[in-house]
Amino acid sequence: MQELHIGENDAGQRFDKYLKKLLAEAPGSFVYKMLRKKNITLNGKKADGTEKLSCGDEVKLFLSDETYEKFRAKSKTVMPEAFSGSEKTLRQLKVLYEDADILIINKPSGMLSQKARPEDVSANEYILSYLLREGALTEEEMRTFRPSVCNRLDRNTSGILIAGKTLKGLQEMSKALKERTIQKYYRCVVKGEVLREDYLKGWLVKDERENKVTVSTVKPKSADAAPIETAYRPIWTGGGYTGLEVHLITGRSHQIRAHLASIGHPIIGDVKYGDAGTNEQFRRQCKVKSQMLHAYRIVFADGREVIAPCGAEFARVEEWCKNR
Repeated sequence: MQELHIGENDAGQRFDKYLKKLLAEAPGSFVYKMLRKKNITLNGKKADGTEKLSCGDEVKLFLSDETYEKFRAKSKTVMPEAFSGSEKTLRQLKVLYEDADILIINKPSGMLSQKARPEDVSANEYILSYLLREGALTEEEMRTFRPSVCNRLDRNTSGILIAGKTLKGLQEMSKALKERTIQKYYRCVVKGEVLREDYLKGWLVKDERENKVTVSTVKPKSADAAPIETAYRPIWTGGGYTGLEVHLITGRSHQIRAHLASIGHPIIGDVKYGDAGTNEQFRRQCKVKSQMLHAYRIVFADGREVIAPCGAEFARVEEWCKNR
């Protein structure tokens, strides 16, 4: 017999949904059969699965250990420790902010935010591994609830990545990002000298097959066209290049990269929307290996601010540009 108690991350959902996550390897018919036969009870009583769970509820499964092990959810996450060099990355995970519900890290360029393929190791896996090590999460808890990142950055974009440690954190951050009550600011280096701040509006259409977007100032006929808004101001200029702080007002795929390229200021190192000759120059002169775009700062509705320092690559580029 197994006895479990419902915690905050599993409260609020239907009992059968919880059981199907807990016994993920069992067919749904098995779960309902066990409920009918009172082999699975809720607070000592027979249940049909439609009950809404509350924190502290007691779940008993009158199953043999062999049956429980056979049907309970298996971990599908490949932890970073299984990969060469990943131990060092985990030790160097830059935690910018953490409380009971959320975790914010400074994601390095080259790391996926979330898996693209089952075998990938993304920032999400590093975050899970970190929480397990710190005792903020257990393997058993992961069978029915899994912390996850709330925002996404392109693989070659570095900076602020927000994760929900709890269901509350996930829900609150997802809502804040959707309603834009979190203000997001990026740092980037672009081709050309930008001498004044500006505010851009336009329309974006994504080509899913090519994973590329196009930007126009007038609304296209495409039903998939999405309005975009981007504000920016120069931080420094030198040698025909500019360091910008960009306020990402709407958050569309590739928005900053495509919007700036559309006005003649492509981001250095951007192989998709940038200038190939310029990118090659910075690769040789400054050892630039990724696009010079960094999620630098967020401001919460209550005024709290989190900053992710730009890396050494940004410092090298700025110095080289100013000394040309």
